Amino acid sequence: MTEQTGNTQPINPYKEDDTQPISKVKKKNNWKSLLIGIVGFLLLVGLGGFSGYSAGISARKNAEAQIIDAQLSEQFSFALVDIQFKRYENARQRLEYIIQKNPKYPGAQEKLTEVLVLSSIPTAAPTVTPTATPDFSGAESAFARAQELIRAQDWLGALGALDSIRKLDPTYKTAQIDGMYYFALRNHGYSLITNEGNLEGGIYYLTLAERFGPLDNSAIGLREAARSYITGATFWELDWGQAVSYFEQVAAGWPALWDGTMTASRRYFYALMRYGDEYFIKEDFCTAYDIYQLAAAIDVLDATASSNSAHAQAQCIASIPTAEIIPTIDTSASPTVGVPVDTNTPEPPTATPTP
Repeated sequence: MTEQTGNTQPINPYKEDDTQPISKVKKKNNWKSLLIGIVGFLLLVGLGGFSGYSAGISARKNAEAQIIDAQLSEQFSFALVDIQFKRYENARQRLEYIIQKNPKYPGAQEKLTEVLVLSSIPTAAPTVTPTATPDFSGAESAFARAQELIRAQDWLGALGALDSIRKLDPTYKTAQIDGMYYFALRNHGYSLITNEGNLEGGIYYLTLAERFGPLDNSAIGLREAARSYITGATFWELDWGQAVSYFEQVAAGWPALWDGTMTASRRYFYALMRYGDEYFIKEDFCTAYDIYQLAAAIDVLDATASSNSAHAQAQCIASIPTAEIIPTIDTSASPTVGVPVDTNTPEPPTATPTP
């Protein structure tokens, strides 16, 4: 036994370092998967936030564009009035501002060229006459004349008389004169829009009246309608969708409003037909037919719109899938199951017991 034991190899002691760290490798892989999941989740959250942010930016830019369009339309209207009254320097500044904001604004460049030409034409020097001492006693008679002109609804004449009063005596009945200015300016602007179709001039005088006092709701509504009409007219034959949008608003409240050519209601009707033609060309027949129906509710469609409407209706109906027909069973002839039925069968006579 001793010899055999001596010839055996010595047994090495067990070392913990010789084992393989299997569990650690698995734990490391789990951490990698978890890390990838967290990064992916953060990316999804970031993309969602970026999409919402982009949508908000787009909505804000659209709102700013609408506000700028309204401002430019108003400035263009004022520029036309300035040209009419030969205030070329004011008109030039307004038109240059419009072109700076929107170089493609319809008519702005042409009007600016016209203003530059007109302003370059030399004017005759006025003859200097001795200045007479103002007769302040004439303010009273000018005031009486202004009252008569207002009663006669001669708004421009009344404004001229009021100007005379202010030149004769700026302190004469200041509050009353301001009220008369407001009344004459407001009514003259209102009349220019409703009676003459002079939208730009009417907007101008209503804005002047607002310097003497707040406008009433009717005047405010009319001025906004006139602005929308002018803006809608800038899209005429360029963007029928925008034209429909603006003239729909105007026609809803002021259908008879016009610019000397067509009423708002007529423009809305015509824009609807041409807008329907656009969808018809794109073969969106159902949408085209709906638009044609809106126009047909106002007036008789023209030849093109009428033909397209009939064709669009047929194509739209053909594109709608046929609903599956479910047969019905008439159960009126058979009694309902579970409900007792009275057959009116006579009961047999009860037998009488014999005594």
